[in-house]
Amino acid sequence: MVDTVSWRPKAGEIPTQPGVYRFRDTGQRVLYVGKAKNLRARLSNYFAPLAGLHDRTRRMVLSAASVEWTVVGTEFEALQLEFTWIKEFDPPFNVQFRDDKSYPYLAITLGDAVPRVLVTRNRNLGGARYFGPYTKVWAIRETVDLMLKAFPMRSCSDATYKRAEQTGRPCLLGDIGKCAAPCVGRVTKEEHKSIALDFASFMAGNDSKYTADVARKMKEAAAAMDYEAAAKFRDQLAALETALSKSTIVLAEDVDADVFGIAHDELAAAVQQFTVRGGRIRGVRSWVVDKELDLELAELVESVVHNAYDDESTPPRQIVVPELPDDSAELELWLTGQRAERQATGRVALRVAQRGDLAALAQTVGTNAKNALVLYKTRRSGDFVARSQALADIQEALGMDDAPLRMECYDVSHLSGTNIVASMVVFEDGLPRKDQYRRFSIPNSTDDTESIYQTIGRRVAHLDDETTRAEADSDVKRFAYRPNLLIVDGGQPQVAAAAKALADAGVMGIALCGIAKRLEEIWLPDSDYPVILPRNSDALFLIQRIRDEAHRFAITYQRQRRKKDVTSVLAEIPGLGPARVKELLRHFGSVTQLRAADAGGIAEVKGIGPTLAQSIFERLRD
Repeated sequence: MVDTVSWRPKAGEIPTQPGVYRFRDTGQRVLYVGKAKNLRARLSNYFAPLAGLHDRTRRMVLSAASVEWTVVGTEFEALQLEFTWIKEFDPPFNVQFRDDKSYPYLAITLGDAVPRVLVTRNRNLGGARYFGPYTKVWAIRETVDLMLKAFPMRSCSDATYKRAEQTGRPCLLGDIGKCAAPCVGRVTKEEHKSIALDFASFMAGNDSKYTADVARKMKEAAAAMDYEAAAKFRDQLAALETALSKSTIVLAEDVDADVFGIAHDELAAAVQQFTVRGGRIRGVRSWVVDKELDLELAELVESVVHNAYDDESTPPRQIVVPELPDDSAELELWLTGQRAERQATGRVALRVAQRGDLAALAQTVGTNAKNALVLYKTRRSGDFVARSQALADIQEALGMDDAPLRMECYDVSHLSGTNIVASMVVFEDGLPRKDQYRRFSIPNSTDDTESIYQTIGRRVAHLDDETTRAEADSDVKRFAYRPNLLIVDGGQPQVAAAAKALADAGVMGIALCGIAKRLEEIWLPDSDYPVILPRNSDALFLIQRIRDEAHRFAITYQRQRRKKDVTSVLAEIPGLGPARVKELLRHFGSVTQLRAADAGGIAEVKGIGPTLAQSIFERLRD
């Protein structure tokens, strides 16, 4: 028996955030839906050696052909989405979550003369208002126990209620203040039903009304020196706030919205759409597209929204996007027309969520889009067939004799001409070789082309003769391996500088090109026109990825140098120790902000006096 299934995703592809996952078979039927605090840790359990899995788990994994996941903001949000999908897809391997036959709900029997709150699996109680479903009975019981402190309504059985009526003695909940005890006449049945209605309204999402009302009553009681009543309202307010803190992402029951998240780069865009109906996430759509044109985010939003509702989908009254397009008013009119065509009333509002629960959900959707884009790029570059095709296309486009099995890319980074550094990243067979990355510190340079010339010159100085290298032992440093292709981040000037460095060093037989970021053009030495690769080609995708990796590596090193540089400069100032240096950097947030500050601004930092601030100001400008 094989250790695990062949379609197992790589551990690095799976995010570590909380989320919900779905296993699908070859026919795309959902076999199992689950949730996790840490998706990577949870899913790794399914891909342990098959012999060690539980029989049922092993059968599910062997029946599946793929797994997909959706990142959410909190565990509570994962719980809600998990149940939405369980109800929607009815997965055959999810029977254990049904606890015999059904899910537990919180029900308030508003149709009764004396309403009762209870946890039940029966959805057929006449006149009852339901909330849920929930995965764990203990979780909803905990919620009920908490809410009874703020809304002391009846939760006892009919038999217990009748016994209390007959004896004139309330149960324990009445004695400890978790029931208003209508059974013994402490409140009338009408007053008790009002408490039950408030409980149901609060659970439906009308929370701000009650917290504000209880806070007002607490202040009024305290002002009237009725401290016993004020303490009672204080406890109610604390219970309400605790309940709200456990469900901060749940939206109001009347919220109907579609929330879009978009992550993109020059070549691709990942889109996530969360459908919220009745305040709950009812569905998730996601897709990744190759970009034929280099569109800005606002333009992408317009295209995404148009395509999302160009079929039979009915747009809700509220659509949340990461950025408003320029013609958002016209787009709203079009969306409103789409609603009218599908017999839905109301105007559609296109907006960017700025604060509150909707903004938190929008951030979650955006995180999903970013993860989807990273996964798409990782899988695309990791696909052997795609990599082979990319290398073959690069060979053909650049007129190389052989495929570029080893490519090195160079980028330069500096801050206003200071702390100049360069990076070298290596891709072999289309995959990064991070153990072979190199960093260069450049003491003096006039511009980026001079920096590229110095970097390439220092690199090729380490090239060994191939015969010598072939006879060397296996411990030869990989830095000496001869690349098939050198890539520089830049256009004609940078390529010309790199070509001059190769020529001055007498190095022949290494192909050279540059990639200009603005239009993703490929420039060759001594060429007046760039090579234009198709924007959706694997070749351009691979060159872009190695360029982006070189840029990231250079920026990281430059920031390290910059931080070390300013720290060493500050450490030379008398009276400025490590603790004060740390406080300076913490206060200003960056070296740039610190250098831009005047002596007065520096003096505002804790522990820095006017004299010391003046010394720091003068030293940073030497």
